[in-house]
Amino acid sequence: MNVALWVGQILLAALGLSGLYKAFAPIPTLAEKLGKWAGDFPPPLVRFIGWAEVAAMLGLILPPLVGIAVFLTPLAAVGVALIMIGAAITHAKYREFGSIGANVFLFAVAVFVAWGRFGEWAF
Repeated sequence: MNVALWVGQILLAALGLSGLYKAFAPIPTLAEKLGKWAGDFPPPLVRFIGWAEVAAMLGLILPPLVGIAVFLTPLAAVGVALIMIGAAITHAKYREFGSIGANVFLFAVAVFVAWGRFGEWAF
């Protein structure tokens, strides 16, 4: 089970790479590549979403690797789940239904990691 949780954590941490993209890419490029929502949202909000994903990436991987503040790992997973809820709602609003499947999958992985790391398989 610990291996499955680590696989989930690494998968969710890959989301942080898209967060770096949102944090640094020009807004018109984001709107072109990610969807109309990126152009409609205020730029500081798009950057905040990107940095939230980067923070989740760090929280999912670094604490267990260094053995410090490991309680942050399940909290980061909860954060990813909340981001995915917001992303699914936004994609539905913009009728970008193809993206909702990925949001639902990542939400399920985040809930699995949070459940496992809050529970019996905590560090």
